[in-house]
Amino acid sequence: MAKANLSKTFTAAAEAVGARVLAFDTIDPALEFIAAQAAGTIVVPDFPSGERMQLAGRLRGLGLELAGSGRTAAEAAAAGVTGANFALAATGTVVLESTAEEVRLATTLPERHFVLLDPAKIIADDFAAVPHLRELHRRQPRNYLAYITGPSRTADIERVLTIGVHGPRELHILLVPGLSSDVLEL
Repeated sequence: MAKANLSKTFTAAAEAVGARVLAFDTIDPALEFIAAQAAGTIVVPDFPSGERMQLAGRLRGLGLELAGSGRTAAEAAAAGVTGANFALAATGTVVLESTAEEVRLATTLPERHFVLLDPAKIIADDFAAVPHLRELHRRQPRNYLAYITGPSRTADIERVLTIGVHGPRELHILLVPGLSSDVLEL
């Protein structure tokens, strides 16, 4: 499947499960979108592509307050901002190597989660992910991977669906070319 088709398929699948997918030409308008949407402090864990683009400093420069580290700060934060290792077009899923606790906290505790994703990291499906998963596990056998498909949702025995009980109520996936095409890098 061509890269353009992968992006379209991914966007349709992610939006079908309640995520919001937006495409930007560069990182600056994506960060401005985060600044406009995040009401309160944000959690920005350390991750390679985020450090390379000086993500925390740039968001601070847009007037956002960065939460401290740890569970209490993440629980009080309005939003978390992370990268992604890759995404699965077939299901609209983003996959993050989340061994670092700060990454897990940023993706699960705040009400909003913003994922910065290079469209070059969108692959077709789980089968296409196998070589990447093998390499991630070869490099770090005891790693933790998170598959995130839409905002958090759960239903009770009566099938009453509730959004945001066990994680973010909102998932915003921001497609920005040139961030990092390396699926082994968050």
